[in-house]
Amino acid sequence: MGRGPLYDKDYRPMFSGHETFPLRYGWLKKVYDAVVEDSVTSCDKSVFRSDDAIARFGVGKNMVASMRHWATYGGIIVEPPSTGRVETTPIGDFLFGPDGVDPFLENPTSLWLIHWLLCSGCSGKQFKTTWYWVFNQYSGQSFRRDELVAGLLKLADLLGWPRVSETTVRRDVECFVRTYEVGVAGKASSVEDVIECPLGELALIQGAKGGNYHLIRGPKPSLSPGVFAYALDSFWNYIGATKTLSFETVAHEPGSPGRVFLLDEPDLAERLLALEDVTGGRFRWSETAGLKQVIRSGPLDDISRHLLLSMDYR
Repeated sequence: MGRGPLYDKDYRPMFSGHETFPLRYGWLKKVYDAVVEDSVTSCDKSVFRSDDAIARFGVGKNMVASMRHWATYGGIIVEPPSTGRVETTPIGDFLFGPDGVDPFLENPTSLWLIHWLLCSGCSGKQFKTTWYWVFNQYSGQSFRRDELVAGLLKLADLLGWPRVSETTVRRDVECFVRTYEVGVAGKASSVEDVIECPLGELALIQGAKGGNYHLIRGPKPSLSPGVFAYALDSFWNYIGATKTLSFETVAHEPGSPGRVFLLDEPDLAERLLALEDVTGGRFRWSETAGLKQVIRSGPLDDISRHLLLSMDYR
């Protein structure tokens, strides 16, 4: 049996909800503002279902549902089942609030943070199945869409997930590719012209001829140190109460920063060496007796995590 949250007996797969639309520019800000605007009244889930929802968001009914989906799985809003209300999250407030650091997602740091929340499975909330599986458990460096569909259907059969249809999985894989794909820009187009979703700017998946795609593993210059440290702390908390993590765990364990961010080992090693300065000594790199590991004095509190992220926007 494999490792990671997909194999938890209570895990519920998520292959739908986006209505086949990848995340689009401006959507998260619109959802955040609508939830805040309605917070002075009830801010229940009717904010996405009321008669004026289409006019409010300026898109069709299916796109409203998609916007809600991406804001939820991207960590911007939360809908606690016990309250029936829609609330903004600390991450949503941090990015889009009155003093938001990046309301229009112009800083790559924000995109890396959203990518982490979608794909890591470490945040304690439900996450996107295809997104997690490809970045954390798919073993190849290249793929075709049919290969991903077949792999996910095989996993669903292995784990006994009910009501998983090939059509639904195929649509989910199509949306996944459109979320991250960077096509090859031709003479009449720029790279920006062939990016459909903001997360495409991360250049994690490269389209090629003949329906092939490549996962781009290697250095990530736009991945800022604060988000990397934030992600490592989240992963550490998921792993459990341990004072050390081996280099291999941080690089290759499902849900780790090395897997989610597609980092190669040299870039990851440089980032781990810099952690002590980035975190004010809370994390420390060690190579005692040939054992490469990270030492953490303890989990970061909410204020420390906020400061780590804020550092990237100075």
